[in-house]
Amino acid sequence: MTIHAAADRLRQATRTKTPCAPVRDLIGRDDVSTAYAVQKMLVGERVAAGGRVVGRKIGLTSPAVQQQLGVDRPDFGVLFADMEVANGGVVGAGALLQPKVEAEVAFVLGRDLDGAIDDSTVREAVEFVVPALEIVDSRIADWDISFADTVADNASSGLFVLGHERLPLAKIEPADVQMTLRLDGEQASQGSGRACLGDPLNALAWLARTARELGDPLRAGHVVLSGALGPMVPVSSGARVEAEISGLGRVAVTFS
Repeated sequence: MTIHAAADRLRQATRTKTPCAPVRDLIGRDDVSTAYAVQKMLVGERVAAGGRVVGRKIGLTSPAVQQQLGVDRPDFGVLFADMEVANGGVVGAGALLQPKVEAEVAFVLGRDLDGAIDDSTVREAVEFVVPALEIVDSRIADWDISFADTVADNASSGLFVLGHERLPLAKIEPADVQMTLRLDGEQASQGSGRACLGDPLNALAWLARTARELGDPLRAGHVVLSGALGPMVPVSSGARVEAEISGLGRVAVTFS
């Protein structure tokens, strides 16, 4: 019953475009399995309605953010095809409730990750490395979230943008990249690959193991957003966001 009640609260916020109260009063702050059960219910409804899963996103990869929420692990959400915005494209007014943007390294997989997982198999599974923007959003009012709140809310997913550059791992070392994000031409965030669990590939390995253990492994063709390289930045209507990731290129989006 608590799973259904939490899902209904988040569903209502999505439908009415009105942020809701946290769901932790229904499922607890730290009940990971129940939080993922809420996420699974909402994802299943979206798939049943015709949504196409294209990958996953990893959140809470920054030690500072983990400390803020009192957790010691990342979380993940599901990416759908209709969440992708073209590089240089426009996010329509009212599409999101409380958007914030962060720059990330994204991986496009060329192989399934459903067997033994180690550094070698993870690297071999990566077909391309891509610069990305994740536009996070929360159905929870004022981003007043605990770990359980964000997990239930599909890891606070919103939209994502992939850059045009696609490089094999032989040509880029994700841990070594440097990132600068600009909001309306002014620097708003900086960071590096090592801010993401020490190496974005570490985040990918964590997700691959977790997804396999849950019986829903990562598949060839999936996009994986590996986690923020620097602080996320709130955005409002009319903003233009551009991130440059060394060795990977630029990725941009505008909010109408």
